[in-house]
Amino acid sequence: MASFEYAPAPESRSIVDIKPSYGLFVDGEFVDGRGTSFKTINPATEETLAEVAEASEADVDLAVRAARRAFRGWSRMSGKERAKYLFRIARIIQERGRELAVLESIDNGKPIKESRDVDVPVVAAHFFYYAGWADKLSYAGLGPSPQPLGVAGQVIPWNFPLLMLAWKVAPALACGNTVVLKPAETTPLTALLFAEICQQADLPPGVVNIVTGAGGTGQAVVSHPDVDKVAFTGSTDVGKAIARAVAGSSKKVTLELGGKAANVVFDDAPIDQAVEGIVGGIFFNQGHVCCAGSRLLVQESVADEVLSRLKRRMGTLRVGDPLDKNTDIGAINSSEQLARIRELSDIGESEGAERWAPACELPSSGFWFPPTVFTGVTQAHRIAREEVFGPVLSVLTFRTPAEAIEKANNTPYGLSAGVWTEKGSRILHMASQLRAGVVWANTFNKFDPASPFGGYKESGYGREGGRQGLAAYLKEAEA
Repeated sequence: MASFEYAPAPESRSIVDIKPSYGLFVDGEFVDGRGTSFKTINPATEETLAEVAEASEADVDLAVRAARRAFRGWSRMSGKERAKYLFRIARIIQERGRELAVLESIDNGKPIKESRDVDVPVVAAHFFYYAGWADKLSYAGLGPSPQPLGVAGQVIPWNFPLLMLAWKVAPALACGNTVVLKPAETTPLTALLFAEICQQADLPPGVVNIVTGAGGTGQAVVSHPDVDKVAFTGSTDVGKAIARAVAGSSKKVTLELGGKAANVVFDDAPIDQAVEGIVGGIFFNQGHVCCAGSRLLVQESVADEVLSRLKRRMGTLRVGDPLDKNTDIGAINSSEQLARIRELSDIGESEGAERWAPACELPSSGFWFPPTVFTGVTQAHRIAREEVFGPVLSVLTFRTPAEAIEKANNTPYGLSAGVWTEKGSRILHMASQLRAGVVWANTFNKFDPASPFGGYKESGYGREGGRQGLAAYLKEAEA
């Protein structure tokens, strides 16, 4: 019987110097917050990593004021000069990549091979990419002399803390904006290490400000009257609340919200390649991915074969210490998220779907959930409609391309989708019919700084990445 292995913890933690307490990063300096503090923990062990200041409304106001003061000089600096800072930040990220990767895995729970080989390189790539755009904004197709918006208030999630920071900070700075960023309360440490990188790069004070805290801090950032631009990645419910809060104001908004992506496998697909794409699509980062392929739509004629090979592949995955380089699936980020995954999985079983997971002995401490697949799922099941945000896959079948399109689009979300087939014409047809912002063909979860990312419907609006990502931080020059 297939089983998981729990990997023992190596001594990689010595790479990172985690301070016992952290303040806020305002106007180029770390300062004590006026609010209380909260603990950030290691989800693999439940050990406290550090005490972190919780920014009050007064702290947020100080950060926004610092960003406004810095905007005067930063926005007037030539694009060529701004690019030098972005290039410098990118190089320092590469130099401190091992430190960033270990800290990300400790604070978030994701496997070190993902933070080391995916997150950190893509973070550096985003800063390199937008550094190249800084002196070419007039060629971005956004007018002959586009201008920055002002102060950007940015709120990022806990699933890709450093990567989401880069997606938002890099284009904002390249366009001449200044930033007040609020990281997720469960994963603030790499954002605070990024603040040190900003100091190391001699970034002018106030250009980047980082305020830590929970939902109240994020609300203070979003609703501050001197914030010109709001960028949010997170749950659809919070995104709707933000949209309501800024309605009627002049603030420009981009929202990247939840998803329930369909991964569609046709009978002519290369099965082994598709199975790898299915595994990567749902079990990468413990399923904590807004664009995860959490709904597998497989053509009836090959459904049994695909499921058989998928279960065999799942039996080889390793659940264990995020810092072991052989670990495939790390810890769930928090006890609250683990409770959510368990709840929806139990509901799926009670509604008649069949649950399967490889035999697995999970560690006694920390937050863990085995990769799980549900068969016998219909479109009425909650696990097929709601975002689980965990390593849980729902399997549905179809007979014709038209049925696959109908089922794939039968969701309030529209962030991403995948298509597996050898026919190029079918790929193009499916891509034109699927109501998703990103459609991958014979691959899944592939990202590039030059490629825009974003969704439709309840998955939000606006695009991040590529030339299109600049539009969110620019306006036409005033006459």
